[in-house]
Amino acid sequence: MTPRVAPAQTPLPPAKLEALKRELIGEIDQQQKATQQMVDMVFSFGELGFQETETSRYLTGILKKNGFVIQTGIAGVPTAWTATWGSGKPVIAIGSDIDCIPKASQKPGVAYHDPIVEGAPGHGEGHNSGVPLNITAVLALKKIMEREKLPGTLMLWPGAAEELVATKAYFVRDGYFKNVDACIFTHVSDNLKVSWGDNGYTGLMSVKFTFEGQAAHAGAAPWRGRSALDAVELMDVGWNFHREHMDVSQRSHSVITDGGDQPNVVPSKAAVWYYFRERTYPKIREMYADALKMAEGATLMTKTTVTHEVLGSAWPIHLNKAIAQAMYQNIRRVGLPQWSAADQVLARAAQAETNAPKTDRLNRPLDGLATRLDTLVGPATSTYGGSDDIGDISWSVPTVVLHYPANIPGLPGHHWANAIAMATPIAHKGVTAGAKAEALTLLDLLVKPEIIKEAWAYFNDVQTKNTKYTPLISDTDKPAITLNQGIMAQYRPQMTKFYYNPAKYKTYLEQLGIAYPTVRPAAPKASAQ
Repeated sequence: MTPRVAPAQTPLPPAKLEALKRELIGEIDQQQKATQQMVDMVFSFGELGFQETETSRYLTGILKKNGFVIQTGIAGVPTAWTATWGSGKPVIAIGSDIDCIPKASQKPGVAYHDPIVEGAPGHGEGHNSGVPLNITAVLALKKIMEREKLPGTLMLWPGAAEELVATKAYFVRDGYFKNVDACIFTHVSDNLKVSWGDNGYTGLMSVKFTFEGQAAHAGAAPWRGRSALDAVELMDVGWNFHREHMDVSQRSHSVITDGGDQPNVVPSKAAVWYYFRERTYPKIREMYADALKMAEGATLMTKTTVTHEVLGSAWPIHLNKAIAQAMYQNIRRVGLPQWSAADQVLARAAQAETNAPKTDRLNRPLDGLATRLDTLVGPATSTYGGSDDIGDISWSVPTVVLHYPANIPGLPGHHWANAIAMATPIAHKGVTAGAKAEALTLLDLLVKPEIIKEAWAYFNDVQTKNTKYTPLISDTDKPAITLNQGIMAQYRPQMTKFYYNPAKYKTYLEQLGIAYPTVRPAAPKASAQ
């Protein structure tokens, strides 16, 4: 694959570029109120994957108001969209995820479990913050591009249903990145950082197996039944025995999504949903093939039948060296936010509440919020285990992921505790810092054509030299857009009552009546006897 970038405008003199960068930083500082409102608003929606209707309507409304051309329903996903502004080369895609976590409803700024709506979904990873960051950065950059007449096309897009790893492969398959020259993705974290190369993430296939048998009275005539639930359980038993003989890099896990209706009826239908994770495309496909055999074996043992559906997929991530190096210089310039004493009190209380480890994966002390920047990280030497379908885009166009410090270190992840900080000053400051690093890097990509040239050289000569992208989805697979409909239908009426109203309240904390920070009262000391 050859670079698709056309010659950019004449590079700016260093003094001019420096002046524009200072202007960008100042403009983003002036946008802090708007940034806070976006972060808090999306937090209050708390929508699960494929059901991010309010989130997408709100975010595209802001972009449309600012002159972006909106295309909705991309790749057959109702909550996915692109928002495009500008003209000419380079074309830069700017993305972040928007969905949340089941059962993660949590009042922000409260350092113990206190749901807004009991049992409801919530932003227990922090995906409410990424697109607001991108909008903040791009609107600041847009002012400069218009005034300075800088060519270039900016395309914002959301990672809908990322927690299901269920859309980005379709975006690639359906051609939304075919003319893109570079991609910057943002993801919530506890530091301001970027990496390049293979970062240790797994790829995966998400597959649901549905078994069908025959119902019967479980007490009076069980011999007339054929239990689909038996088939599910036998498949699970077989897979668990199989783990002993698999590479240590694999991760695989499942949930039974349908186990029958009631005990006195032999289940005629049952379903199990698996994630099969591995470090390479061939190993992922091998796990998938093994699972198909196990499912078929379960049918033979139970005289049932089985069908399967691919619900999502992700390639292992490989990030671009040239863009990461350019971004890290801007990260060093921006630095970490200045955390207040209240921010640190909340962070330490949340760490204590969740029994956070005393050190991180690199054996560095964990004590409150980060006060020291991470270094630029190259290829990983171990398996991380997690997955993200940004991997598919990273194998299609030079891509980096900007991690920004909007959450608390040491929390469990995919958990209500990871929502504690996400509509508080911690998230607001972290998003502002990330927006600065992103905007400065976007400006570099616009006026330094050598960065994109070097990015494509790395992509062609190193990343894809011996590994070629082959989609894990087929040409006939379709996004599973009905997932989470029932959960949102159950909880949305209650959640709607708590949507943020920025016209009436300065912050979501104020609307909820939360004193910042709220921590558990200290236990009274025993009196001397």
